[in-house]
Amino acid sequence: MSIYFTKGKGWRYDFTLSERRFTKAGFKTKASARKAEAQRKEEILNPKKSVETQTDMVFLELVNKRLDFLQAYRSERYYVDYVYLAKRWVKKWGKLNCSEVSTDIVQAHLIKRSKVSAVTANTELRYLKAVFNFGIKRKWIAENPTNDIEFFPVEKKEKYIPPLEDVIKVILAADFDTQDYLYVIKETIGRVGEINRLKWSDVSFEGRYVVLYTRKKKGGHLTPRKVPMTEKLYDVLLKRYQKRDTSKPWVFWHRYWSAKEKKFVEAPYKDRKRLMNGLCAKAGVRYFRYHALRHLGASVLDSANVNIGAIQRILGHENRTTTEIYLHSIGESEREAMKVFEEVSKKVSHFSHTFSQ
Repeated sequence: MSIYFTKGKGWRYDFTLSERRFTKAGFKTKASARKAEAQRKEEILNPKKSVETQTDMVFLELVNKRLDFLQAYRSERYYVDYVYLAKRWVKKWGKLNCSEVSTDIVQAHLIKRSKVSAVTANTELRYLKAVFNFGIKRKWIAENPTNDIEFFPVEKKEKYIPPLEDVIKVILAADFDTQDYLYVIKETIGRVGEINRLKWSDVSFEGRYVVLYTRKKKGGHLTPRKVPMTEKLYDVLLKRYQKRDTSKPWVFWHRYWSAKEKKFVEAPYKDRKRLMNGLCAKAGVRYFRYHALRHLGASVLDSANVNIGAIQRILGHENRTTTEIYLHSIGESEREAMKVFEEVSKKVSHFSHTFSQ
């Protein structure tokens, strides 16, 4: 039977024509499903009259196409995060057609994920929206089941920014090679991925600057920016340059066993997630991650009244709004405003007290 009702999905048409399966759910009545089925058959049999080229595909196929695209055009970090989430989705919905992955199904999944945290659920929702929009843009599918799903409310808390003293304690608790690594992150106020891909060809001792590349730009292209060297950064990089292995182009690299290649390989770092946990414990300070160093650097510059445009360029942000998120210091303008508020409050209180007498 090509027209049938499924609980939670509504009425559906489901038929095979020319060895291809066509199905669509979400109709409120059997009559509307039958009408849509007839229209779809007409479009298939008379393609010249049809604007659509395809309205469905297996969810697994869509996910794999999205993966191929991300691997080619986006950052490795984004790709890895996507793979992690995609494995969970495919386990649940891999054999379904995209039209069978209904709003109710996705909503139920996200509600379960929200029990881990609202941020976790919202992250999955953003990625799922992107997956289905990717298919719609290429006219592989017709609808995005996440369109009517709202993001979960998140209780935003002030981000912990470690004091400079604690950062120095953590750096000094590390071995010499790791000290260099942390100093370069701190002195450039760069992203970890930018430091991991840093090559000696990106370091100019004559110009006293380093070139950092990031994919945090629209389109996914690696975009360079110059960051002037501080004296500390100059000293650290120069000593490292003088002792470098001339056969290696990277400033920081390691030798490790590759399970994929079944041999030892030499390559730049990809991620060092566990490093900060151990160093913070060893230094006896509250735990913080690499990214906190960017927030610290931005706040230090802001406290010194550095122009926000300069801070934005150093951080490598496209939008000023993003830079403002990194500024945690309380400026003099805010302090002066609260002094005015205090003086006005005192006058009003004094007047009220006098009048009441």
